Amino acid sequence: MVKWSYKDIPSQQGRVAIVTGANSGLGFYTTRGLAEKGCEVVMACRNTGKGEEAMNEILKSVPGAVLNVMQLDLADLASVQAFAAAFSKKYRKLDLLINNAGLMAIPKRMTADGFEMQFGVNHLGHFALTGLLYGMLKKTSGSRVVNVSSAAHNLGEIRFDDINWEKGYNKWKAYGMSKLSNILFTHELADRVSAKGDDIRVVVAHPGYADSKLIEKGPEMNGRNFMVKAGRIANSLVAQSTEMGALPTLYAATAPEAEHRAFYGPGGFGGMRGYPTRVNPNRKKVSKEVQEKLWALSESMTGIPFSSNMA
Repeated sequence: MVKWSYKDIPSQQGRVAIVTGANSGLGFYTTRGLAEKGCEVVMACRNTGKGEEAMNEILKSVPGAVLNVMQLDLADLASVQAFAAAFSKKYRKLDLLINNAGLMAIPKRMTADGFEMQFGVNHLGHFALTGLLYGMLKKTSGSRVVNVSSAAHNLGEIRFDDINWEKGYNKWKAYGMSKLSNILFTHELADRVSAKGDDIRVVVAHPGYADSKLIEKGPEMNGRNFMVKAGRIANSLVAQSTEMGALPTLYAATAPEAEHRAFYGPGGFGGMRGYPTRVNPNRKKVSKEVQEKLWALSESMTGIPFSSNMA
């Protein structure tokens, strides 16, 4: 297997990218990897203070990087709309939209719009953002959309009869549903892009088991400090670095050979670590019928007329 790494990222000079959740974890290293190759990166962060801290950290290692922190709260559709409007006013093009931000296995919470938080942030917020920015992606030659999923999509089922988990909440199954939604959204968007003949490549990636802070968020919200410490120990023993975990996303976003509608993840032990390679989603979890049904539901829930925006 070819060991594709940061040095293999082609020049990104003249390109503009949005990375959601860019202030930490996978988003931080994705942003840094793009900036090192000359890409102008908009760091879309809920907490702009943390975003600016991350930006300054990147500037230490990449002097001259062109970075811009903008506020985006994916748990609030009004914030998603405000971000899209502000970006469209400031920029004339969008080469890369990297839908990276996410929450994992958190206690039950609801978004500002009344959606279960993991589904709302991990899927619906990104669905809305992509729909609002589709026109800019369409007019930018060779643009790409990269959605970041997880091996946890294997745990997921789309609960169309209880999408907000009102009949009993399971934090890991809810996470799995949101990550399965990322794959289904990728497939349906890719199919629609192909049908229209638009010059947009739509790809999905997953980081394997990466040593990020994501695993700590749920126990922190529950006040379970023991589980936070246990997660850190597990990460130190088993996980690959967050820097390595960001490679599949960067491959999907920049490699000339990354294919439309394809799925990329680590190619090492158990698909949980190693250099990026093409992988397959769980075939029992994906179908054209389910992805179309999820698309229609997502349009209804967000109020974003994605289909009309693609016209």
